[in-house]
Amino acid sequence: MEWKMSQTTFLAVVTFLSVIPGGMLNESRSTKGLEAQHLALGSTYLHRRLKRGWIWKQLFVPEEDPTPRVIGQLKSDSDQGERSIKYLLSGEGAGDVFEIDEYSGEIRTLKKLDREEKSFYVLQAQAISRRSNEPVEPESEFIIKVQDINDNVPQFQNEPYVSSIPEMCPIGTTVAQVTATDADDPMFGNNAKLIYSILQGEPYFSVEPKTGNVVTSWPNMDREARDQYLVVVQVKDMLGLSGGYSSSTTVTVSLTDVNDNGPTFQHHMYTFAIPENAAIGTTVGRIMAKDSDIGINARMTYSLNDDQEKIPTFIIKTDPETQEGVILLDKPLDYESKRRYAIAAEAANDFVDTRFLTFEEFRDRTTLRVVVEDVDEPPAFLSPVYTWKVPENAAVGTVVGIVGARDTDTANNPIRYSIHKPSNPTKAFQIDPSNGTITVARGLDREAADWHNVTVEAKETTQNHLSSSVVVFIKVLDINDNVPRLARDYQPYICEGTQAGEVIQLLSGVDPDEPVEGHHFYFSMVPEKNINPNFTIRDNQDNTASIVSRRSTFTRKDRTHYFLPVVLADSGSPALSGTSTLTISVCSCQPAGHCPTGGVEAMALSMGVSLQTLLGILVCLVTFSADRLS
Repeated sequence: MEWKMSQTTFLAVVTFLSVIPGGMLNESRSTKGLEAQHLALGSTYLHRRLKRGWIWKQLFVPEEDPTPRVIGQLKSDSDQGERSIKYLLSGEGAGDVFEIDEYSGEIRTLKKLDREEKSFYVLQAQAISRRSNEPVEPESEFIIKVQDINDNVPQFQNEPYVSSIPEMCPIGTTVAQVTATDADDPMFGNNAKLIYSILQGEPYFSVEPKTGNVVTSWPNMDREARDQYLVVVQVKDMLGLSGGYSSSTTVTVSLTDVNDNGPTFQHHMYTFAIPENAAIGTTVGRIMAKDSDIGINARMTYSLNDDQEKIPTFIIKTDPETQEGVILLDKPLDYESKRRYAIAAEAANDFVDTRFLTFEEFRDRTTLRVVVEDVDEPPAFLSPVYTWKVPENAAVGTVVGIVGARDTDTANNPIRYSIHKPSNPTKAFQIDPSNGTITVARGLDREAADWHNVTVEAKETTQNHLSSSVVVFIKVLDINDNVPRLARDYQPYICEGTQAGEVIQLLSGVDPDEPVEGHHFYFSMVPEKNINPNFTIRDNQDNTASIVSRRSTFTRKDRTHYFLPVVLADSGSPALSGTSTLTISVCSCQPAGHCPTGGVEAMALSMGVSLQTLLGILVCLVTFSADRLS
């Protein structure tokens, strides 16, 4: 069967496609493809001069319409009104959302539609002969577009909005950008065209109507006056025209601090009092310069300037927690010398921002007045310690030295001196109670005690009887008052085979005295008319001496011991000397030079025991030893 489409029918098809709002051209590629197919179909029918064709009205349906209504009609030009044609509908929403009158071809809605849920439907239409049940038209696709209405409220995104800007910022500083979206069709009318405005926050802030950019509109906003603002921004669709929807959001704006305030003292003068006996490091007082800023902008450093003193009596430090200036004593006070101090104090910001203030505005000055309070003080010695020297042969009554103390108070009370008994156990010294003169009270002996640590007390004679004490160190100087002597009890011996010139004993000396340049001993023989033919003494010039034999003919048969006087002199001034007599025993030495009986013989001889008695004792000892071994 040959079909044809009249020019009027084709125009209806084109009209259907062209009246679809511009948004149809921006639909998905599948939608554009369907439109292209319909245009191609119309063109094909036109060129082939088909006898029949499809006829329908514009197919649009408004969203959110709850009333079923006819939205269009499908009709074949072969339909002569005899109800011989049966119209069928299939595709998206057929039978559920849309239905077709099979006799008239009218399409109606079955329920309300939501464009935001589905914006268009693709359906297929058929025209079938009721007699032959054969298609009288080829199946064709068409689109039913859901028309947008303004049924959605604009919604702000990314809430909540919190922003911070520095105080004193210029007009036009960006605070935040609020953004709202509208689910309506942005390409259909003004349903989704939004405009922003300020509901709360003027005149400090404004909003750009199209972008939602919130900016400052007030100069020099001061954080110290107000640190937070709540800006309410409204958005409307329909470009703000009546009948549209609106919503609002809040932007919390905090002002951050800048250093636009310098420190300020609340008083031109601060007065403090401190007792004169306060210890170094004592807190005199605290001062505070207020700064309305916070954080680093409020940090400050205090300083003192006293032009009258090279070495300051007071210092000031900044308390990092409270930002107070803590005034500390840095030098001892004396009420009698100075009773008042007037000091310039300054507080200056650590961080300076010259965009807001000058250098001078970042600092402030005040005056400190410190009053020194009088305290009844004990006597003060003129020296914190005394060190004196006295020779050990100083006579009783010799003046060692004088201690001095005074009452520093205005009363200037008389003072009495005394020596603490525990510090002067030997009572070697005494003190004049009225003038502090210390003298020798007993003979001194450096060799018994070379240092004396005497504690002297000074006490006021009136009022509170306050006292203080000082230590006097007395060094006893040495004099040469001790005779040198041999270092030990030497028991020298000489072997029978000793040759002339051999050393038989090394001697050394000791002396309790301590000369400044050290000891130097001199060893010598006792002067005699005849030179000693047996021994001689050789001074080694190192505080030692050697006894040297002068011959080689020593035998026990001839003589068992010899007496040798030794003279030992020191180097003092005047020099002292002493004589010691050594007993030198003759011994029948073993090959190694050991004399096992030399000591016994020497001891026996020194006790006056005869040689025969000593031999008897030795025999008894040998017999006793043999009995024990058996």
